[in-house]
Amino acid sequence: MDRHGSLIPPTACLPRLSTLADCSVQELTQALDNLRAIYCRSPTPPLSLKLPAKHIPKHVIHDISAPDSGYASAEEDDEDDEGIADEIGTDDTFDPDVLRSDAFEREFAIRWLTGFAARSDTWVYAPAVEEEPDARALLVDSATAILSALAGEQEEEALTRRFVFSCGTGEAEEIEVELNDAPLLSTDHTSVGLQSWASSILLSERLCADPQAFGLASRSDATPSRILELGAGTGLLSIVSAKILQRQRADHVPLTHPTVVATDYHPSVLDNLRINVGINFPPTVPSSDPVTPVAVRALDWEHPVYEGELARTFDVIYAADVVYHPEHARWIKACVEHLLVRPDADSSGGGVFWLIVPLRIAGHHQGMCDTVEEVFPKATVGGGGEGWHLAVLAVEGMERCKGVGRADEGGYKLFEIGWVRG
Repeated sequence: MDRHGSLIPPTACLPRLSTLADCSVQELTQALDNLRAIYCRSPTPPLSLKLPAKHIPKHVIHDISAPDSGYASAEEDDEDDEGIADEIGTDDTFDPDVLRSDAFEREFAIRWLTGFAARSDTWVYAPAVEEEPDARALLVDSATAILSALAGEQEEEALTRRFVFSCGTGEAEEIEVELNDAPLLSTDHTSVGLQSWASSILLSERLCADPQAFGLASRSDATPSRILELGAGTGLLSIVSAKILQRQRADHVPLTHPTVVATDYHPSVLDNLRINVGINFPPTVPSSDPVTPVAVRALDWEHPVYEGELARTFDVIYAADVVYHPEHARWIKACVEHLLVRPDADSSGGGVFWLIVPLRIAGHHQGMCDTVEEVFPKATVGGGGEGWHLAVLAVEGMERCKGVGRADEGGYKLFEIGWVRG
């Protein structure tokens, strides 16, 4: 917790375990106060702020054989943790509910507290300190109590989040979305993807600011564009896209088919996704729309089944923060090749795939963005040749926003991917 009483991510407030001997009682008291304010349900002194604990897991992992759920494992060396702490500033303002719900930060705190307890004798009885061993011993007890609270939490709660995005129409219009971020299934490490990630938030802002640039403009034939989201998670991008298209429909012409199809892998994620679609598109309003604008479908990238709404191609495909394993980019490419509208005979009308990927600065997922660039080649000028293949048409670097996103995100890359000859 900083001097203004704002909560700080554990990755930013906890000192390196390797430098414990140089830490003062005051420094560790502040760090532990911050952890207690984030995670502890009951006030055990010293306590600066009491907040209820809630938890939201991370994005879906499509490789169930790999227990890699979006954060570093407990066996990871201190060096990974310290690398993150070196990169993160402490001047960000974080939403308390979102911060305490971050599985990555929670796991980091648990690993740090465990390491601190293991090194406690070295710190309590440091040769250079003689006058305060009792105070230091009390802090070790405090750290142990926080670790116990983290390990023995009661059933976690869901979190409702509300997003408001400004439209780029020049009018005072906004797109509002309400989402349920559901708790992780403690018995299944693949039941992630239930949190609204920074990548999807940033891309949603861009969609609302300039829908036409991202394929969400009205079409002259009055047929709405078909939109697909891969790894939809809570469905933020899908719901935002559907609301933009809904506003563009003249006189709210009733739909005959969903305009957006949101896909994901894990059953619990899909259940929560359906809840979020229902929250934002109640079945009774408007009564003239018998078809829900967003359809929710299961899609396993490794073993895809293209049926129902997935039997037809899409004009635009979105994906936000979906690459957590070296194979993911390759599986995604195969799905996009099958599902994205191809250009017609005169080389016009091809669809576009928009992919936003965070740049991880440490941990298991550092460098995952590179796998995207390995799988999708850059488009070359005057490529020519027979047939079509997917290539990167443009790449935009995006800076990390204060208070938004996981602590190990150093920025983002937004890829525009489409069909090229060759």
